[in-house]
Amino acid sequence: MAEEKANVEVEETIATQEVQEEVQTQQDPKEFLDSFDWDKYEEGIERVDDTKLKEFETLVEENFVDTADEEVVEGTVVHMTDREAIIDINAKSEGVISLNEFRYNPDLKVGDKVEVLIDIREDKTGQLVLSHRKARTIMAWDRVNAAHDKEEIVTGFVKCRTKGGMIVDVFGIEAFLPGSQIDVKPIRDYDQYVGKTMEFKVVKINHEFKNVVVSHKALIEADIEEQKKEIIGQLEKGQVLEGVVKNITSYGVFIDLGGVDGLIHITDLSWSRINHPNEVVELDQKLNVVILDFDDNKSRIQLGLKQLEKHPWDALGDEIKVGDKVKGKVVVIADYGAFIEVAEGVEGLIHVSEMSWSTHLRSAQDFVNVGDEVEAVVLTLDREDRKMSLGIKQLTPDPWTDITTKYPVGSKHKGIVRNFTNFGVFVEMEEGIDGLIYISDLSWTKKIKHPSEFVAVGDTLEVEVLELDVEGRKLSLGHKQTTENPWDKYSEEFAEGTIHKASIAEIVDKGATIDFNEDIVGFVPSRHLEKEDGKKLVKGEEAEFKIIEFNKDFKRVVASHTAIFREQEEKNVRAAKKRSTSSDEAAPTLGDANAQLQALKDKMEADSKKK
Repeated sequence: MAEEKANVEVEETIATQEVQEEVQTQQDPKEFLDSFDWDKYEEGIERVDDTKLKEFETLVEENFVDTADEEVVEGTVVHMTDREAIIDINAKSEGVISLNEFRYNPDLKVGDKVEVLIDIREDKTGQLVLSHRKARTIMAWDRVNAAHDKEEIVTGFVKCRTKGGMIVDVFGIEAFLPGSQIDVKPIRDYDQYVGKTMEFKVVKINHEFKNVVVSHKALIEADIEEQKKEIIGQLEKGQVLEGVVKNITSYGVFIDLGGVDGLIHITDLSWSRINHPNEVVELDQKLNVVILDFDDNKSRIQLGLKQLEKHPWDALGDEIKVGDKVKGKVVVIADYGAFIEVAEGVEGLIHVSEMSWSTHLRSAQDFVNVGDEVEAVVLTLDREDRKMSLGIKQLTPDPWTDITTKYPVGSKHKGIVRNFTNFGVFVEMEEGIDGLIYISDLSWTKKIKHPSEFVAVGDTLEVEVLELDVEGRKLSLGHKQTTENPWDKYSEEFAEGTIHKASIAEIVDKGATIDFNEDIVGFVPSRHLEKEDGKKLVKGEEAEFKIIEFNKDFKRVVASHTAIFREQEEKNVRAAKKRSTSSDEAAPTLGDANAQLQALKDKMEADSKKK
């Protein structure tokens, strides 16, 4: 039974196939191609005679693309949705590609030809799987190399920022656009280029590391170069051109003249003094400039802005003259004085000597600061050389006008020590009046080698006016004259021959010093330091001293310790003589006298040997 059933099924199948073949012979080849079931044919369920199979193969060759998987072909956009593009590559079915793969080409539309890669001819659902991104990548290197070799302009999509520049999609390859190659002028906002489609020139390819570098600046420079040649050929000194502020530095401003750059030095921006060019101009500002100079090949162009305006000195009114009072702002301070801007671009110098009546110079910063508004008197005015000197001290009376009334000779005052020299001290009596105290007029008793041993700067001193020279504006002062001369009263107390008790203060060259009191310092020569036992006095040792010289005029006191016991010896000799002559015994003979003198002589020689 089973075998009979099987035979019946085979016969039915054969009959069915014959019927189908008859139908096929009656069908149009195109209709047959559209209705043909590939799955049944591959499984052997449906059979096709050789004649129809050849016709079928011919239809396939004429109507469908003969490609293998992973091959790049050209397709046509036949339909677009919000997210996808439907691509016809003339295959059994159409492919779908996400619009994300066409971000570089936001203008994609139906009918555009695009390159695609056949990933899978049919997936499980029978869908044709295509990729535009992969196709672009495969073809990209050939196109990039060709563009580089032929110096062609390519279109790229700026994807994002990166360190030092931007990432650009060129033919599906991520190329690097350095920040310096975006534009000819400095870029302050890189983000403005993200998401834009721009034209580029391929400037470098590294095949080993698959790196591509592109430049947009190169395209601009090519256009600018032509403009530059034309502009340079027409440049002339004194010519006024319109330009745009391209860059600002601390020393000047670079101006774009339409492909040619020129520099306005900071000193040529304004007739007034400025600290930085951004006080006058700002980036991207349009302004007129004048050509001041350029080198032989016109690659360095010096421009001026202030020269387009009349010089402020030429516009200075005739009403300003010597002796007038003017007001202005301190713009610059130097060691020698301060510059005052009395009008825009017109400055006058106040020398430090014209800031105060004081004769000892100080720094200008002791009187004014930058930015101060000051009033001054015009001292000199030279319009031809454009120079003006000013003075501040002239706003107050000259203190020397009534100097004889305020500081007559012999009058006593107080002053402040302002400065030292080796020979004396400068004392300020008041602003503008200084006097000099010579070192010899500082103290009656002290021997001063330098004034700093006696006073310090800033000290207040009692002084007496010794001399006054009004014409020479000189005032001679004394400090010791404000006190009584102690040497007058010490002339009797320390007269020659007087004896005083004191200690050795210092051992010095050729002797020692002793302090009799706070005023009197005596000197003891070396030979007068000897004691009765033959030894010498040492520092700190106390003894009696005899004054052997007192000179009030030269303030000199010389003392001796040796003279004390020498004098005592002489007294003893005189006493012995006196006793010998007054005794009841017979008068001594000449021989006796000689014997006594010889004994005294021997004693003195013995004392001398002890030394």
